[in-house]
Amino acid sequence: MANQPDPDNGHCVLGIDAAWTAHNPSGVALVQQAAEGWRCLALAPSYDAFLALSAGQAWNGSRKAQGSEPNPAALLAACRRLGGLPVDCVSVDMPLATTPITSRRAADTAIASRFGPKGCAVHSPSAERPGAIADQLRKRFAELGVALHTTTTARQGPALIECYPHVALLALLNRNYRVPYKVSRSAQYWRAEQPPIAERIRRLMAEFTAIHQALSQRISAIPLSLPQPSEVTTLASLKPVEDMLDALICAWIGIEHLEGRTTGLGDATAAIWVPANLME
Repeated sequence: MANQPDPDNGHCVLGIDAAWTAHNPSGVALVQQAAEGWRCLALAPSYDAFLALSAGQAWNGSRKAQGSEPNPAALLAACRRLGGLPVDCVSVDMPLATTPITSRRAADTAIASRFGPKGCAVHSPSAERPGAIADQLRKRFAELGVALHTTTTARQGPALIECYPHVALLALLNRNYRVPYKVSRSAQYWRAEQPPIAERIRRLMAEFTAIHQALSQRISAIPLSLPQPSEVTTLASLKPVEDMLDALICAWIGIEHLEGRTTGLGDATAAIWVPANLME
């Protein structure tokens, strides 16, 4: 799912819904600023599929997305091929820090304190999850000139930021509580009712549609068509769609960051960037 770059385009943002383990796929989205606003250049359910798109190979939606470790150099090169310019911001849904992550961080505590009552607390990271994947991703991007932005004021050059889609959706959809759109948690969302799978699919698709519509108001040319609920036969088939929507949410937060509309919660070692209007 890729669009051709326009030579008159400007800033590029890469959004990554990064899996905490190498065996799970990670959604990837590339958006670019144009005269008429931001548009999506490429969208994929995995690193490999994104790299293939940059080489002109369309993603086969009938194939299962495969997991792999991130390769920042290859990702940035792919973005350059697709957009014609270097990336200005990489926005990632995964714990990142300037020091090795071994336990809960100030950033996690700050998010829980502010957004826990809205159902948006975060999982505590550890030395095992995401562990080395997060440390190496942050280190390699820094070596490539894309430095992690934390609460310190010394933020220069292309930005690597950590985001949290659940909190971002509160602003994107103007909701007061965590949006129930995660496929793996659909049984927990409506535990008291215990609706059949077809009804859970219908409810998930309603949230997917709301997210897609809200993103489309901010990013044009999104190459993702949502299926009708009646066309969805399994919950598992919705996971790549969820991952790509999350990647687009990450990209949107990257846009907000570049345009000065984010606030970092955390400290000098790690910050989770959220829409600034949620802090008002």
